[in-house]
This record gives sequence, structure tokens and C-alpha cells, in this order.
Amino acid sequence: MSPEPFAVLDQLTTPVAWIAADGRIEGGNLAFAHWLGVGGKRLPGLPLAALEQDGDALAQWLVEAPGREFARLRRLALAFPGTGTSRFADVLLSQRDDGGWWLEAHPVEEFPGEDPALALPLALSAALKGLAHELRNPLAGLKGAAQLLARRVNDDGHSDESRRELTGLIEAEVERLTALIDRLLSPAPPRPFEPLNIHAVLERVLRLAEADAGWAVRLLRDYDPSLPELTGDSDRLTQAVWNLVRNAIEAGATNVTLRTRAEHGLRIGEEAHPLVLRLEISDDGHGVPEELAEQVFLPLVSGRAEGSGLGLALAQQVVREHRGSLAYRSRPGHTVFTVLLPLTLEETGATDGE
Repeated sequence: MSPEPFAVLDQLTTPVAWIAADGRIEGGNLAFAHWLGVGGKRLPGLPLAALEQDGDALAQWLVEAPGREFARLRRLALAFPGTGTSRFADVLLSQRDDGGWWLEAHPVEEFPGEDPALALPLALSAALKGLAHELRNPLAGLKGAAQLLARRVNDDGHSDESRRELTGLIEAEVERLTALIDRLLSPAPPRPFEPLNIHAVLERVLRLAEADAGWAVRLLRDYDPSLPELTGDSDRLTQAVWNLVRNAIEAGATNVTLRTRAEHGLRIGEEAHPLVLRLEISDDGHGVPEELAEQVFLPLVSGRAEGSGLGLALAQQVVREHRGSLAYRSRPGHTVFTVLLPLTLEETGATDGE
């Protein structure tokens, strides 16, 4: 087919190609050719499946394509044959009126995580329950010590709000950890979600980080004060975000930034949402080791000898409980974990709170 009818697509910055019904590329816009690193004249006639460098998702889709109007393929590794440089993208395929297909490539740098629930075998689940059982005694001791310390602070006759706040923080965190262990040992139905201010959750996390890291780490805020309230579980979200911040601190970060923004018309997985909360936790630490890039969300995978490998798996689980997604991009000196949480129309209309 002549490329002239599609010349207007050269004005787009999104890589777009048009595919014939037999699965061969008929052409692509300038952005698509530039993204692949080749001239546009080399694209026509190339089998679409030849672009995929790892896996056969495109080939399988071509077999199943008849009768389908739309498909979304997550994080494909694509490259022009012979160039050797893979580029990752989420690929959207939609049917044209003439039986061919439109292909949109949305480049991604972030690594999505595997579902920990699918990767955790029953034997490991039993081992974790045993660990949770063993943790109960030291937590009970910590709670008692915190209560005793709080009484001594109150009885010494001096007003020290900072010490009272720290003892209160210890007690609150012990209670939260105890509740998490109880939930692991005896799973109960999740608590009903309630309206919450995401920035209140983040401030609680930052207070924990200040108590943990002291002056060794600079904690920065970049909040969007116009965000509406989110419906969720504040304790679970606190646990998830704290795990991400603590990972940054343990990776040698000297600066950690929490950034919130609203995104319109965003897709999470297969579901489109009119409004989404984007939370980014960025740091200047060592980054994720390259050999763990595709596995960091799996249980017991850690880049540190003393690490448990459970923090990111739990964070992923909590985010998915809230119908969101957790992904990351990383290089030494710059790592960003991105949490996307949908805001429903009811939520956005219910409040104009910060």
C-alpha cells in the first residue's frame, strides 16, 4: 500500500506502524523508524514478528488476530533485525477497516513486577508463617519497653514533645507490625477502604525515615496539593511506601524525593482510568543490580546479603490490592519507583481536599 495516505502520521511523536493482514509491515511513521534506529524505507515487507527479540508474543498474536479488534502486549523487547539493540515498549494493536492493523509502540523504561502470589510456593508460605510466629515474642518485648519508656518520659517532670512523639511512634509501629503478623498467621478479610489523604501517609513514612536514617539522608517533598482524597487502607499504604523508602536508604541514597502528581486518561494493566495518582519515590543510591532487574519484586530476592527480599514483594501486593501498579527504572545514581493508583469519579467528586 502506498505510504502517502499515512504521511500525516509523521507529525506524531508516538511510534506508529501500519501492518498488512498477512502480518507484514507496510510502513511506519518517522517516530517509529527513529525509535528502531533505521531508515523508514527499510520497514516495508518486514514480518512484524521479526521485530521481537525475546519471546513470541507477536507471532502468537498474529495467529489469534482474526476476529480481534484490539490487543495490548506488555513490555515487548523489539529491535530491527541485525541491529542488536533491544528497545522495550507496551504495544497497542487495533484493527483497520481494510483488515490490516495499526501498531502503537509506547516506549517504557520501567520494569513491572511479577505477581508475588503466583511466585510464592506453598512451602515458602509455610516458612513465612513460622517466621511470623517467631517474631511475636520480640515484638511483645518491644511494646512493653516502649510503654515503660513512655511512662518514664511522662513522670520525669519535663516537657519533651520530641521524646513523647518518638515513644508514640514506637508503640504505633509495633502495633502495626503485630497486626501484619496476625494477618499472615490468620488471614482475615481486608478492611473496608476509607477516604484518606495520601500526603498524610507520606508524612508518616517520612517521620519513620527521619527516625531511621537521621541526618544521613535528605528527605525531599514534591507534592501536588490539589490531589483529591484516595480511597484505601492507610496502614497498608504506609507499609508499602515505607518499604520503598527504606530500600532507597539501604541502597546508599543521600537524597530521597517523594513526588505526587495527577495523571489523566491513564491505563493500568488492561483497565483505563480517567484520573490516576502517580507517586514517585526517587533516590540517588546505587540502583538495582542489573542481574536482578527482572526479579526484584519476587519474594526472597535481594541485592543485599542481609536483606530479606520481602519488602518489594509486599509493596507490590499492597499496590495491587488498591488496583494499582508498581514499576521502576534504575541506573546507578538515579532510581525511581513509580506507584500508580486509580482515583474513581466518585472519589474525585467527593472532596477537594489536599
